[in-house]
Amino acid sequence: MPDASPGAGRVTPNHQVGEKAREGHPVVFVLDKHGTPLQPTSPPRARKLLCQGRAVVARHTPFVIRLKDRTVCASQVDGVELGIDPGSKHTGIAVLTAKNGERRGLYAVELAHRGSVIRDKLTARAAYRRGRRSRNLRYRAPRFSNRARPQGWLAPSLRHRVDTTMSWTDRLARWAPVRAVHVERVAFDTHAMSNGGPLEGAEYQHGTLHGTEVREYLLAKWRRSCAYCGITGVPLNIDHIHPRSRSGSDRISNLCTACIPCNEKKSNQLVEDFLRQSPCQLARILAQAKAPLRDAAAVNATRWVLWHALDTAFPNVHTASGGRTKWNRMRTGTPKTHTLDALCVGELDTITRTPARVLAVTATGRGTYARTRTDKYGFPRLRLPRQKQFFGYQTGDLASAVVRTGKKAGTHVGRVAVRATGRFNIKTAHGLIQGIGHKHFRLLQRADGYAYTARPEGPTVAI
Repeated sequence: MPDASPGAGRVTPNHQVGEKAREGHPVVFVLDKHGTPLQPTSPPRARKLLCQGRAVVARHTPFVIRLKDRTVCASQVDGVELGIDPGSKHTGIAVLTAKNGERRGLYAVELAHRGSVIRDKLTARAAYRRGRRSRNLRYRAPRFSNRARPQGWLAPSLRHRVDTTMSWTDRLARWAPVRAVHVERVAFDTHAMSNGGPLEGAEYQHGTLHGTEVREYLLAKWRRSCAYCGITGVPLNIDHIHPRSRSGSDRISNLCTACIPCNEKKSNQLVEDFLRQSPCQLARILAQAKAPLRDAAAVNATRWVLWHALDTAFPNVHTASGGRTKWNRMRTGTPKTHTLDALCVGELDTITRTPARVLAVTATGRGTYARTRTDKYGFPRLRLPRQKQFFGYQTGDLASAVVRTGKKAGTHVGRVAVRATGRFNIKTAHGLIQGIGHKHFRLLQRADGYAYTARPEGPTVAI
């Protein structure tokens, strides 16, 4: 059962919300007797309903209960809204209520994508096939007649980002009465960012928020710290690594974040002269400065597809820019995280409640069709059992293991890795525990392709 909620805080002035708003624990989702979502409730209220026998547990994570004596017709349902902050590696989703410009955060989900894993596996597969053809070890003719791609095609690593985000918005809509969706439609102009100068026909971008997206990208790229001394939590300037007074350009690869003392100390020196005594730091900065715009390109490639998918699935979808989200966050004094960014998407006046804990959801996949593991040449080196379930469990199930005695005594909750011997491994928030007998386990939730951990709301750096 989730922890008791301290409740929502009172309304405070905008500049004090970040410090004085009382943070609440995540709410509990509620379904009626027919499975229709009702208004979310507090953990103490859910605990009372369960103890009275008026409700049963419908899902463990996120925690969902189903009432046995209530229908949606006999209930007051005000509805909730979703805020979505899409990113390349992580997507923040916030469940909130909004009334007269006042927002109250009820639940926060940080979704970690596995697009990089998919890309690496596809690259390895292509390398295996090329190697087999070139070494004449096993012939497989290259494909030429079936290479056409349909309109709107996305690479699997990009399609995964859209599919997982839509999967979780659909799930939340099944557990909560979603009335509207606010999504940040990020737009990184990678051409202009790479060029470093004005482009013909790009003057339309020079509005009130011109440059905001580039600044946000630089803050994420340099982890919101000074590139030279590494200090965080202080005002940062944008510095030219190769000074403009010495023919340096405004290209994104020539920009970094620097604190005011380092910026003034470096002045118009060459970075090689400024860091002459720190060659390792110099090499790190030069390598990080030339990092590709892969994350920005991934967000650009998926933003329209995600918006069209949301617009098809929900009747009321609102879009906002990343600059508007940052302005809302700074105006309300809200820290920078994926989930709090999702809470700040769109039009709002105040934020009077933020969840104290975040459900971190990591896409793990549902296993593999391959029944072999390959060596470095692409040939099978071992075979996996075709049976996935042993003693009623399969890898990825969420379970609780209660061990009474021995070195592993205690209650362990986490994802299970099954073995045919009946000695399972369980991965908890505190680490991996190996070799627990299957009789000690109790199933909490079947594997659904995601790993769950709850953590306090905190800063993040990936985009």
